[in-house]
Amino acid sequence: MNIEVGSYEAKTKLPELLRGIQAGNRYTITLRGEAVADLVPVENPKHSDAIAAVEEMLSFMQARKPAGSIDLKALINEGRA
Repeated sequence: MNIEVGSYEAKTKLPELLRGIQAGNRYTITLRGEAVADLVPVENPKHSDAIAAVEEMLSFMQARKPAGSIDLKALINEGRA
C-alpha cells in the first residue's frame, strides 16, 4: 500500500511512519505536491551479510596453521618505535 505524505508531516510523524513501514506500508514523500522520495521497507537486511562474513572469516582462520614461535609483543613494540 503506497501512501502520499507531505514533507512537513513526514518530519513531524517519522516514528509513526517507521512503524507503518514495519507493518508493510510504503510512503511517498511529497514537496509542494511533487513526489521527492519513497520510504520503503528494506529488501535485503545486511544482517545476513554480516553472518556470512563471520562464517567466512572463521573458516579462513581454521584453515590456517598457528604462527608458531612469533613474538607478537615484540612485533607490536617494534611498530611503535
